[in-house]
Amino acid sequence: MYRKHFALTRHPFGQEIAPDDLFPSASSRELDVRLAHLLDLRGIGLVTGDSGSGKTCAARRVLTQLHTGLYRVLYVSLSTGNVMDLFKTISWEMGLSVERSRAALYRQIKSEVSRLCADARTRPILVVDEAHHLRPDVLEDLRLLTNYQMDAEPRLCLLLLGQTELRRRLTMAVHEALAQRIVVRYHMAALTREELTGYLAHRLRLASAEVPLFDPSAEEAIYQATGGLPRKINLLAHHTLLAAALTRAKLATADHVQAALPEVA
Repeated sequence: MYRKHFALTRHPFGQEIAPDDLFPSASSRELDVRLAHLLDLRGIGLVTGDSGSGKTCAARRVLTQLHTGLYRVLYVSLSTGNVMDLFKTISWEMGLSVERSRAALYRQIKSEVSRLCADARTRPILVVDEAHHLRPDVLEDLRLLTNYQMDAEPRLCLLLLGQTELRRRLTMAVHEALAQRIVVRYHMAALTREELTGYLAHRLRLASAEVPLFDPSAEEAIYQATGGLPRKINLLAHHTLLAAALTRAKLATADHVQAALPEVA
C-alpha cells in the first residue's frame, strides 16, 4: 500500500538485500578489515553480535566478494544437532558422499580440505552460523577439524557467527583449547544515532525515494525503540511508513512510529 503512496519501486525495508547494497556502517567496515586478516591467517575467527545486528549479512558481503577460484566457502547453519549432524552437513556442502560413522566423516572432510589446498590450490572457509547453539562437543570437534599439526600453515579457515552469549561461553575452561586458537574476535555493534539517519536514507534510495520520508522526531523514536539494531529498524520503519500512508501523510512522524509499535512488539 505505502509503495504507491510514496512512489517507491520496492519495499525499502525488506529483509532480503543484495550484499553490495548493505549500508556501510562503521562496524561493517571494521568487520571487512578483520575478516581480511582472518583469511590471511587461515585461523579461527569469532564474530558475535546481538540478534538483528547484521553480523551474518555483513560477513556474507565479504565472503561473496572472494574469488571463487581461490576460495571455497562452506556455509553451515545447522547448529542444534550433534557432531554427526554437523559433519554430514559439511560433507554435503563439500559435495561428498555421506559416510555412516563419525570417524569416517571426519577423515573424509580432512582429506577433502587437504585436496582443496594441495591439488586445487583453493582455500576452504567453513562458516558456522548461529554458533551460540552449538553443543560443547560439537565446538571441540570443529576445533579438531582445523588442526593440521604436521603442516607449516593452517589449511581450514573457520568462522563462527553467533549471538553475544557465545563470547561468554568461550571463556569457560572447557573451551580453553578453542579460545586459545581464535586469532580474530569481533563484536558487531548496533548502529549509532547518527548512522541511523544515513541508514534510513540509504534504504530509501534503493527503493528510488526522491525525498526523505522520516522527520527527525520519527528517526529519534525509531532509534529509541530499536537500539540501532538493523533488523528491528527495518521492521519498525516498514510499519511506520504504512501508518503514515494510512493517514495520507507525506512524512512519517513520531506519532506514526508510536502507531506502528504494537505491530512489532
